Amino acid sequence: MGDQRDRETAGRRGPRRWQVLALLLMLYDMAVADGSYLSALLLRFDLVWSRVPEQYMRTFLRVALPYALLCLAVSWALGLYRSIWRFASYTELLRLLAANASVALIQALGTTALLGTRMPLSYHVWGATFQTALTCVPRFGYRFLLLERDRGRKDGDPVMLIGAGSAGQMILRDIRSRPELRQRVVCIIDDDPDKWGRSLDGVPVVGGRDEILASVEKYAVRTICLAIPGASAAEKRDILQICSESGCELRQLPGMYRAVQGDVRAGDMQAVSLEDLLGREPIRTDMAEVFRSLNGRTILVTGGGGSIGSELCRQIASHHPRRLIVFDIYENNAYALQMELHDRWPGLDVVVLIGSVRDSRKIEEVFRTYRPEIVYHAAAHKHVPLMEDSPCEAVKNNVFGTYKTAYAAMAFGCERFVLISTDKAVAPTNIMGASKRLCEMTVQSFAAKVAAGEADRIPRRASHPGDLPQGADLAGTRTRLVAVRFGNVLGSNGSVVPIFQRQIASGGPVTVTHPDIKRYFMTIPEAAGLVLLAGTYAEGGEIFVLDMGSEVRIDALARNLIRMSGYRPDIDIRIEYTGLRRGEKLYEEKLMAEEGLRRTANGLIHIGRPIPFDTDAFLGSLGDLMDAACRNDEEGTLEMVRELVPTYHPEDGGPMATGGSGT
Repeated sequence: MGDQRDRETAGRRGPRRWQVLALLLMLYDMAVADGSYLSALLLRFDLVWSRVPEQYMRTFLRVALPYALLCLAVSWALGLYRSIWRFASYTELLRLLAANASVALIQALGTTALLGTRMPLSYHVWGATFQTALTCVPRFGYRFLLLERDRGRKDGDPVMLIGAGSAGQMILRDIRSRPELRQRVVCIIDDDPDKWGRSLDGVPVVGGRDEILASVEKYAVRTICLAIPGASAAEKRDILQICSESGCELRQLPGMYRAVQGDVRAGDMQAVSLEDLLGREPIRTDMAEVFRSLNGRTILVTGGGGSIGSELCRQIASHHPRRLIVFDIYENNAYALQMELHDRWPGLDVVVLIGSVRDSRKIEEVFRTYRPEIVYHAAAHKHVPLMEDSPCEAVKNNVFGTYKTAYAAMAFGCERFVLISTDKAVAPTNIMGASKRLCEMTVQSFAAKVAAGEADRIPRRASHPGDLPQGADLAGTRTRLVAVRFGNVLGSNGSVVPIFQRQIASGGPVTVTHPDIKRYFMTIPEAAGLVLLAGTYAEGGEIFVLDMGSEVRIDALARNLIRMSGYRPDIDIRIEYTGLRRGEKLYEEKLMAEEGLRRTANGLIHIGRPIPFDTDAFLGSLGDLMDAACRNDEEGTLEMVRELVPTYHPEDGGPMATGGSGT
């Protein structure tokens, strides 16, 4: 904006302001160049003009103008007239010293070698000294005055800085140089005892993390800035949990990359995210292996407009597929994703299709037309309370949407089919979790039939009479079908964090279903990366499970979010316990007790061994379940789900509570 105003001003009134100042600085430098050496010559002869030998004065006058022009040329070449001296730093000082040293050397050699006059040594030494000092005065004096003015400013909001290292120093100086931030650093925290009791640019280092809360009260701190970009996730969690007790706004640097470049600014500080409070390092997948798996392939993502589906599409798009097919029933999300993918990857062949995975004709048309080689099946109804009220819809969409999509994948020669599952499928207490367990069992049944060479015996479940003769196109299929199971995803549609944020913004109360409820959490990019990696490990029938670390108490999550928003739990924002909702558990398991674990090449990803069950009986029973669900027979549907999923115990859930949060 400032550059635009300068251009407009230049167009109307002539030179820009900085150009006028640069011209004045040039004139000043010319005067200083000659004045410095003239002063040095007079100083050599006790400031008495008549004592200066005529040959010295004649030599000085002969070189005065050329020397002044030389100084201008060297300073211009080094960019000293284009610098913003308000932010003058060590770099500008080095360039200024280099300019003065080079012209002083040229003058010494020129007067001696070219003019044949050996000027007094003090003339060169004091002339260069005077010139260097006087050229620094207007440049660094301006910055010094601004810093002193800002150092003594008392009207900004008090800020505590955590980290007395190089990043902290850069943040401190940037805050001081930007009065528009209306902030002032009043104290610094650092865990290095050698820094305690000392100061950084005049700001005291008051102690380690144990002094955070006391210093917040002593200095009336309103904002805490974490400036330790190299800290581990566990270290950040421990420090931020202490900070969250203060009620201050929390800010942090995003990472090491800016600090390494030496370009850290106060504007780089970001709001602390709840991921930082989880205290776990991000899951890092071997994306090189994923790249080889996806490069040049035609890939279908069902439910591509959702939280996980859209992130899958982004990560797939970055790995150069031949074609990416986005399939979703909700047009708004699909359209927004289409625009994003076209903007970020203009050369990518993206096909966006609107339709339902429950429509067997539509699904088969997609596979027949585009022949996807890899399918990521993210389409599902996943909101627990809504599905409790609509169990038939959960079964029709989740179970038979998966069945029809996986069947079409096998019928049309797809290489891999990856189901997105959930930890709620383990010992489910709600119909959503039970339906996802049925999805896993469907995938495992299909994989077992493929491995046994009996894929053509899989019944076809279609809503309409179709073009595929039952079983005929499945003979000889080698499709590898797997499932990926993970916990709650921070920031996904319907997750607890956006709900808490809306409640805090409206003044509360924040509703938590139970004070002891716990959940596993992961980020959307982590979840998408796991799904992609699972596809590369797929052999058929596996359930991939992510080691998500320790469970997180939802009550603690809510309290930390309230504190991070600048409020005090139960004082400014009330927390209300609403009771467990129907079908909700206090905690989620990642595996059933009957399932074992074996590690993959990635130590944080495990494979659950399939629980044996009669696949023929299971696949046959799904026909009755489909009939009951399509008749909207809720009691009959729920009864059949209980029979098919022995671990489904809806009576373990609590009573329905409106407005509750915690899943």
